[in-house]
Amino acid sequence: MREGAAQLKGVHTNDSEYAHAGAILAFDFGEKRIGVAVGNLEVGLAHPLVTLSGGNRNVYFSSIARLIEEWQPILLVVGLPTHPDGAEHELTRRSRRFARRLEGRFGIRTVLVDERYTSVGASTSLFEAGVKGIRQKPVLDQVSAQLILQTYFDTRHATA
Repeated sequence: MREGAAQLKGVHTNDSEYAHAGAILAFDFGEKRIGVAVGNLEVGLAHPLVTLSGGNRNVYFSSIARLIEEWQPILLVVGLPTHPDGAEHELTRRSRRFARRLEGRFGIRTVLVDERYTSVGASTSLFEAGVKGIRQKPVLDQVSAQLILQTYFDTRHATA
């Protein structure tokens, strides 16, 4: 395995190394909410799916298990938050731990994708779509997950 572009951590960039089609679930991990997006590897388009909130780790993983059962993903993508200069912080470490737990619990390869500025991008996209202020809160995390997954797709295709 070789490391891909700076945006992707631990991603196989040689397409022959894994499938060309199948569902992918992406996660925007946060302390209060987890945004989830879905996309298909063959098409390379991400879509917001759901925001998980108000639960503890067991509740979150039960919800994720149901999503995995429904979508049967071939890959999981987790956003990796860092400071603008790339320096890690506490949420970076928690996101890495979340990714390891996903892979360990479900046995599905999990990759990390740089998520700097996805929340800002998601908020801007929602604002431009007419969703403003407090109305953004229920969907902001899943739109952030969508941007994380789209970054994965775009970077993957750029390095193919």
